[in-house]
Parts: sequence; structure tokens; C-alpha cells
Amino acid sequence: MKAYAAGGAVAFHTPAHKRGRGAHELLKNLITDEGLNEEVSLMYALDDPFHPTGCIMEAEALAADLYGADSAYFMANGTTEAIHVMMLASLNDGDEVILPRNAHRSIFAGLALTGAVPFYIEPVYDERMGVAMGVTPDCVKEAIENHPNAKAVILVYPTYYGVAYDLAGISKIVHEHGMILLVDEAHGAHLRFSDDLPADAILSGADLVAVSTHKLIGSLTQTSMLFRNGNRVPDDRIRRAQGLVASSSPNYLLLASLDIARLQMAADGNRMVGRAVRLSNESREAINDIEGLWCFGEQDIGYDGANSLDACKLTVNVTKTGHTGTGAERILRSEYHFEAELCDAYNVLFIISFADDEEIIKKLIDGLRDFSSRFRKKKAITETDVRELPRSEICLTPREAYFARSELIDFEKSVGRIAAEEITFYPPGIPVIYPGERITNEIKEYAAMMRRAGLKLTGTINPKLDSIRVVK
Repeated sequence: MKAYAAGGAVAFHTPAHKRGRGAHELLKNLITDEGLNEEVSLMYALDDPFHPTGCIMEAEALAADLYGADSAYFMANGTTEAIHVMMLASLNDGDEVILPRNAHRSIFAGLALTGAVPFYIEPVYDERMGVAMGVTPDCVKEAIENHPNAKAVILVYPTYYGVAYDLAGISKIVHEHGMILLVDEAHGAHLRFSDDLPADAILSGADLVAVSTHKLIGSLTQTSMLFRNGNRVPDDRIRRAQGLVASSSPNYLLLASLDIARLQMAADGNRMVGRAVRLSNESREAINDIEGLWCFGEQDIGYDGANSLDACKLTVNVTKTGHTGTGAERILRSEYHFEAELCDAYNVLFIISFADDEEIIKKLIDGLRDFSSRFRKKKAITETDVRELPRSEICLTPREAYFARSELIDFEKSVGRIAAEEITFYPPGIPVIYPGERITNEIKEYAAMMRRAGLKLTGTINPKLDSIRVVK
């Protein structure tokens, strides 16, 4: 990119701002003159991300080497693109696939794209935290025995809350039965760079792994990598799938940020991530000394489905302060200007990354201590209706439901009908119900509870959930 910008070529091509000459001052301030000068697309000197033979091929090879994978693929449309490519490359219409219910909505969208038929396994549920953990090898083995014709198993590792489980053991079971293991490792881009963190999915034997490099290492938002391990999924199938869902005009600033993030981790990743782990552990210890707060840690796990923990995820339980997680998050944002990664009915989650230092951590601890002192109520939250995600009945495949005729009805009268749209609360982006599943009274009550907890609703036409689209 730098070489092309320095070459002095007169631009008679897109983008229309012509290497910044026509850019508005606001855009120049946002991106800088240098960035705009290099913001070109699909020039002969810049290689083709769909058929790389030059600099992109070299950059992807360096990334694969860093992560111990056989191949790497740069994605400029987020881990959603990586997951869709992963599924399209592995699955055909009608293929059976086994996955946990607490998968991200992008995986469910991938089911609609591929036409695959899902069979769900239940993750371990932690009642104290009020969140789903990982899955167990026995659970996966039972599902495989019940569905021996399944083509693949899709897993989320680690969970949004940083919980890891015996992925290596599961990988062995999956491969012994001739199936493919696909992993959504959106929150694990940093695992490779510290021995004090859980083993990453490539090291654990997964075949394809989608990694959000923008979440835990330093690439720009909307950038991710897909890694291939072994030959169970051919390279050409991955490139063909990428051509289906990726933009034909990829942003090279985003692609370059992936190469820069790879460089940063290759040069100094162990030290940088190691510092984040140390600061996180110190933070967890300090938070547990604050009255009314509890920070989930290694001492709280050690069982199937929750074998280890990414220390860089600080999940702070606030129920003893008398606040819900959503209520505490609003106070922490307005009073202390802390922007957390997520909040749920019980917890507020903070991410500690390589960018943080002792000063930032001290500010967080001091703020949490002051929050507990100033805003703690006399009565803790001891009883709530927060519970495990209710089970659902699959009546149509996601693809069948997506293309079915539908109608909008009153949500209160929807029990017994088949959903034609999803109900998902952010965070963590796990569908309560997906198109093709029957709406039950338990699902209706669960969705109402999540609304009362203040979580953001997505996936429905009606943002208040007064109505819902169902199969006609």
C-alpha cells in the first residue's frame, strides 16, 4: 500500500475521493492524508484477497505460522463473515450439524445460508452467575451417538465470559466419528500468547477456527481471521465460500490492520498479553476484597464444561449491592465513565487487554470500590427469575423458516406458533428463539424477563416485542 501511494500514479479509478484529493476535511481528519492516499482497492500491486498471489498471500502465511495453522484467511467483514465462510465451506444443504444452544446469532444465520439441519446440545449452566458455560465431552459424545450422520460439530470457545473447556478431548471424539470440528473463537485471539491462558482452538485440534482479531488483539473493528488446520476442508472450498459472502471491494485499510496486528503479536505478543493477564489477576483479587462485589475466577471452576478461564475477562457479580447488572452498568457509565463490554441480569463484564496499564486498572478498582460504597443498597438481590435459556422445539429448518410465508401477530398470542424471526438480546447475542422453532410459554416468559432486565433486543421487527413475525 505504501509503495503504491509513493509510486505517483495518477488515479483514474475508484474510490472517488482519488487518494484523498477530493475528501472532505472531516474525512481527512478521521483517516489522515496518508491513510486516504493508501485507501485504494484491488489495484494490481495490492493483490486480490479472493485469489492471493502476492502481498496478501505472504501476510496470510505469516499469520498462519504465528498461530500454528496450515492456512489463514483475512476477513474484512467481521467474524460473522469468517463463520459464514467456515460453514459454507464445510456444510451442504440438508447436512446435520451439532451445536450448543448458546451459539452466537451469526452461526444461526449460517444455518439459513447453508440449509444445514441443527441438533442442539445443552451447555453447563452456572446458577450463581446466571450464565451458560461450556459443553462437556460426554454431552458431545452422546449427541454424536444420537446423530451419527451429522457432518460437523460447531462450538463456541471460549465463551463470551472467558470460560474454556476440554476442547482437545472433544476434538478427538469428533474426529474419531469422522466429523468436522468448527470453532467460533471470537474471544480467543490472544490465547496463543500466554501459557497462563487456556489452549487455543487450533492447538486443541479444531479443523476451522474463526477468530476476532479486533476483540483481543490490535486490528481494526470488523476484521477477523479464519484458520484452517489439516485437510478435512479443502482450501479451494474456503476461497469459493469467501467469494459468496465477502465484499467484492474489500477495504485495504482493514486488511492492512490485520497484518499490523499480526506483526505486533509476533514481535511482542508474549510480553503484552502476559502483562494483561497479570493485571487481570491483580484486579480480580482486588475486586473480591470490595464489599458487595464478587469476581468470578479459577477457584470457581474446575469441572466438566468449565475447566479453565481466560483471566482477561473480569466478570463482576453485583447482586450483593442490590443492583442488577444492567442497573450497575448504567451507574458505572454515568458516574465513572466506565464503558463495560457487557452486562446481564447479575454481572458486569470488563475486558482487560494488552492496551491497559497499572494506571487504568487502579482507576477501575477505585471506581468499583466507590460504587459499592456510594450505591450499595441495604438489601441484596437474593431471588430473581433469571434462569437457564428455555429449550425449544425445531419444527422447520432455519432455511425453510426464513423463506416461508409469514405474518405479524401479537406476541402475547404467539404461544404455539412457529417463529419466522429471531429473538436475541445483546449482549451476549445468543438467540432465545430462532426462525423455525415453536414459541412456548416458557420462551415468552423468558423474553419478557430479559426485557425487564433492560437488555437490548435485536432480531425482531418490533423492538418492544409487542408483536412477532411467525410462519403463516
